[in-house]
Amino acid sequence: MLESRKLLAFDIDGTILDSNKRPLASTIEALQTLRDAGHFVTLATGRSRYLAETVIRELDFENYILCNGSAAFLNHQQVFKETLASDSLQQLIEFCQELKIDTSLIHLDSSKRLSSFDMEKMEEAMTSFGSHASELGYLNEKDDVYQALAYYDQSFDAMFDGQYPGLNFVRWHEKCVDVVPENGSKARTILAMADRLEISREDIIGFGDGLNDREMLREVGIGVAMGNALEIVKQDADLVTKDNNSDGIWHALQELKLI
Repeated sequence: MLESRKLLAFDIDGTILDSNKRPLASTIEALQTLRDAGHFVTLATGRSRYLAETVIRELDFENYILCNGSAAFLNHQQVFKETLASDSLQQLIEFCQELKIDTSLIHLDSSKRLSSFDMEKMEEAMTSFGSHASELGYLNEKDDVYQALAYYDQSFDAMFDGQYPGLNFVRWHEKCVDVVPENGSKARTILAMADRLEISREDIIGFGDGLNDREMLREVGIGVAMGNALEIVKQDADLVTKDNNSDGIWHALQELKLI
C-alpha cells in the first residue's frame, strides 16, 4: 500500500459504469477498499446532481464534482460553485436560435431545453449516457445555470470557441458540447478539492474515458484512461487500463499498488 493518502477522482459514464450503465462488482469492491485504506474518493462527472444521484447513493459517494467542475461537494456539503456568465449565455442562446441549434440549461437539480429544432439529435446525445432530452422551458435569470448544452457537430466549433467571454466549450459527443464557466473544469475543481484536503497534486489520480476528461488526465498526478477511451484521450493519460466492461478500475488500482 502506498504511504500517502490519495485523492482518486472517477468519471461516471464509461468509467465507473459499464456499457449497461451499472457498476461492476470489482469497481464496488475497489471503492470500498480505497475508503478502508483512508484514501479520498470522489466522482468527477459532467452530470448534474439529479443525474448523478443514483450513482452517488448506490456507491456511497460523499464527495462529488458535478457539471464538469462547476459544482463540488465534500461530505455532501457544497464547497465550490461556478455558474455561467449571464450576459454571454444570453448572447449564446440568441445566436443558437438564429442558427436553429438546440440548447439546454443545466441546473444543479433540474434541466430544461430551450428549443425543439431537432429532437432526434438531442435524444441521440442524451441517451448515450442513459438520459433523455429535457422538458421545454425558458431562461430565468434568477436560476443558477451551472452548465449548458449546445447540440451541434464539429463543423460549427470555430463559430463558438473563444467567442463568448466567460464560457468554454467542451465536446463530449459528436453532436453536442458542454458549455461551462471559463473558471470551471474537472481539473481545476479537483485541484481545489485536493488543496482543501491538503493533498498534493502528485497524490491525485484521475480516471476517465471521454473528451471532457482530457484536461483532468493531464493535470493530475496520475491520469488513467479506460481501455474504451478514444485514442486521443489515451494519449493524455499516464496509464491505460482495461475497458469499463473488463474490470478496468480494479486492474489499474492493482497496477498502482493501491489494492
